[in-house]
Amino acid sequence: MLPFATVDPTVSADAVRALTKLHVEDLILPVLIQLGAIIFVARVFGALFRWLGQPGVVGEVVGGILMGPSLFGWLFPDLFAFVFRPDLPGVPDALTRAAFPKVFDVLAQIGLILLLFQIGLEFDFGHLKVKGRAAVLICVIGTAFPFALGVGLAPLVQGSLEPHPEKGPVPLFGLTLFLGTAMCITALPTLGRMMIEMGINRTRMATVVVTAAAVGDAIGWILLATVAALSASAYHPTETAKMVGLTVAFAAFMYLVVRPVLGRYFRKTLLKNQGQLSMNALAVLLVALLVCSIATNKIGIFAIFGAFLLGALLSDEPAFRAAVTVRLRDFVNAFFLPIFFTNTGLRTDINSLPGGTMWVVCGAVVAAAVVGKLGGCAVAARLTGSSWRESLLIGAMMNTRGLMELIVINVGYDLGVIPRSLFCMLVLMAVITTMMTTPIVLWLRRGTELEEPIARSGFLGGPLPPQAAETRDRVDEECPTGGEPDERVTKRIARDRF
Repeated sequence: MLPFATVDPTVSADAVRALTKLHVEDLILPVLIQLGAIIFVARVFGALFRWLGQPGVVGEVVGGILMGPSLFGWLFPDLFAFVFRPDLPGVPDALTRAAFPKVFDVLAQIGLILLLFQIGLEFDFGHLKVKGRAAVLICVIGTAFPFALGVGLAPLVQGSLEPHPEKGPVPLFGLTLFLGTAMCITALPTLGRMMIEMGINRTRMATVVVTAAAVGDAIGWILLATVAALSASAYHPTETAKMVGLTVAFAAFMYLVVRPVLGRYFRKTLLKNQGQLSMNALAVLLVALLVCSIATNKIGIFAIFGAFLLGALLSDEPAFRAAVTVRLRDFVNAFFLPIFFTNTGLRTDINSLPGGTMWVVCGAVVAAAVVGKLGGCAVAARLTGSSWRESLLIGAMMNTRGLMELIVINVGYDLGVIPRSLFCMLVLMAVITTMMTTPIVLWLRRGTELEEPIARSGFLGGPLPPQAAETRDRVDEECPTGGEPDERVTKRIARDRF
């Protein structure tokens, strides 16, 4: 699986005919081997990192990275080649290495479409109506400050970056916009899981953080869609305006026409089937999801945005949301997400950072992300009256990147605005900032409102109190997208317990 391979121009017509005549069993065997290895490693690393006090999704990301050329391919090149660079009978290696990865690229993209639909479905638009001064200020500064640092960093690092392997030289304008956007993200689903495991989800601090993160991520998705439109139009004003106009028109049509029609249909069918999503209803949903993805793909802003929009427009249908979660969540999490993480891992090559200069640039990227998000949000919290200790806790939680950042990074690579080296740096940034959260929260918890609930949760070791054990079991049963619960699930579990 070589995401960066290109077709050798010397490949003959005979070689293409050999690929055409290839028996399906010869093609499916290496695919099955890869899938088995990917899913097994994801579950093992997910369980290991949960045992270490980190979110399972971080373990799956790390497992995907370690399966790539950074470790597995470096330590066991022959076995790595057997799993991810298989030979196909009668097909030249150049053609195999160009065509075979596309199988997993397509699987990963299908997984992302389903995942973004679920993320949109779990989005709580009630956060957009918040009037809390602290949440608003943290959201504004926590978005603007890291964005500004990313924008300022882009021209400084561009000269150290190699051309994109498929798109050529990286454009400064696209790099600037994308790097600013990448610095803004907070992974609310991953953060929600952390909060529930530590028992702090009902605290005032958690409410402020979740609200600020939700609103900030909505802004981040808008920025990402804008960057995608600009990049796809090659920064031509007329083409960009056309894409923006088509996107607005599509969103308006979805809201005014599709949303009420689908909402009425799904409410009726759920009532008829005792809250279950029938086979026909599931088929209607999948067709609608694919049509929305096709629409945004044709507009030029990636298929995943259509999936997210459909989910967001149906997010105010609680019965539908619960029924879809039962049908899709486990399969997407167990099958498609590990493929996406491994695809990301195979794009992440530590060897793409040769020499001290590239590691200095990597350090600057990580530092800018941490200072921008953690520092900016901490200052904003301090300005609203929190103590410095509480402010740093809020900043640390807002600094969590997780799965959402990986989605953004992969979009940036596919757009051609980041090359392999910067892709590697941003993946490392996403992992480091997510793994920082739990240790910082535990270090700073003393003397704050978080100390007592963390002690009661059993997170620090020892037997788990009955209520905390019940909450953990409910999380495992109810958590949505990516195995991580959003604020809606958090509130429901808390309400049922107390």
